[in-house]
Amino acid sequence: MDRADQQDQGRGERPLEKRLRALGRELGAREAEHTDSLSAARSNAEKLHAIVADALATFHDAAAGAGAPHLQVELSAPRLDDKHVRAVEFELARGRHRAIVTVKSRGEVTLVGPFRAGKNEGPCRSFPCDAMDELDGALGDFLSRFLEEASTP
Repeated sequence: MDRADQQDQGRGERPLEKRLRALGRELGAREAEHTDSLSAARSNAEKLHAIVADALATFHDAAAGAGAPHLQVELSAPRLDDKHVRAVEFELARGRHRAIVTVKSRGEVTLVGPFRAGKNEGPCRSFPCDAMDELDGALGDFLSRFLEEASTP
């Protein structure tokens, strides 16, 4: 019996707690080697989020100035990706219209959408995190498509 099991016995844990503690240790040890790359993905996602937030603020100001202040898009905070445990994402939303930016720990950015909530996600385009010139152009196209679709009755 190893030291961790001896400590668990001393706690009087239920079998379920003991089982999940062991699983937590196992999965935690497996994922620990990805901590640095996931931190880098979060940092890249936060940088892209700031770029998108600034661009949306410009769009909102221009739309309001043109007489359409109701063309507002919500931007979520960066969070652990809904599908990939080793990625960070943030979402744009207006009504049922969605677009997602996913930054993966392997150094890739994927632009998903635009699409409607409840429908299949896509289209998707992926870029290396360090290809900022290419990503900047693609991000402009991506946001323009999303805003056009989300603002069309």
